[in-house]
Amino acid sequence: MKNVTILFGLLLGWAPVALGATPALSGDPDAGKSKTATCVACHGADGNNAVPNFPKLAGLGEKYLLKQLMDIRSGARPVPTMVGQLDGKSDQDLADMAAWFDSQARTGSQADPDLVALGEKVYRSGVAERNVAACIACHSPTGQGNAPAGFPALAGQHAEYIAAQLRAYRKGYEDESGRTNDGDTKIMRTNAFGLSDKEIEAVASYAAGLM
Repeated sequence: MKNVTILFGLLLGWAPVALGATPALSGDPDAGKSKTATCVACHGADGNNAVPNFPKLAGLGEKYLLKQLMDIRSGARPVPTMVGQLDGKSDQDLADMAAWFDSQARTGSQADPDLVALGEKVYRSGVAERNVAACIACHSPTGQGNAPAGFPALAGQHAEYIAAQLRAYRKGYEDESGRTNDGDTKIMRTNAFGLSDKEIEAVASYAAGLM
C-alpha cells in the first residue's frame, strides 16, 4: 500500500525536507547560539526544556529544524506562540539556529509502562487495516530519526508534544486549521488519520521513551 511504503514521516513534525522547498543552506552552530537567545524561555538554553507544551529542539536534525523554522516564519505551519518570533530572520539566520539546536544533546524521557505494549506495536508494525504505516523506517527503530532525509528524532521528545502533533496532523487531514506542512502526499496526515486517541497516546509515549 502507498501509505505503508511511504511510512510515518514526524513527528512530529514532521515531513521530509524533500517535500518542501527548503534551500540547501549550511548553518553555523557557533553563530546560531547567539541568534537563539530569545528561544531560551520556552525551549531551554540547549534546546531541552521541562515544559511538555513546547518541544525539545536539541538534536532533532538540522534539515528538519530548518524546514520547520521556515514553515513557521512563512505561515505554512501556524504556531500561535511563535507569531512574530522569527520576523526579520534571514534564511541564513534560521540555518544557523537549526545548526545550533541540532548540535546539542537531547535529554531522555520515560514511557508510561501501561502504554508500552500498544505503543510498541504501532511504532514497529503500524496498523495495517487502517493503512497506518510503521514509524521505524523513517524515525528509526531507536527513535533517532533520519537527519539527512529530514525525518526528526522522536526519542526523548515530550510524549505530550508528540501526541499533540499527531492529533494536529489528524485534524489536518480534513480540516486546514490542523497541521498540514507535510507536503502534497500528506504522509503524516494520512497516517495520523488512521490512529485512535488511545493509539496516539501510546505511540507517543513509546517513542518518547526510546531514549
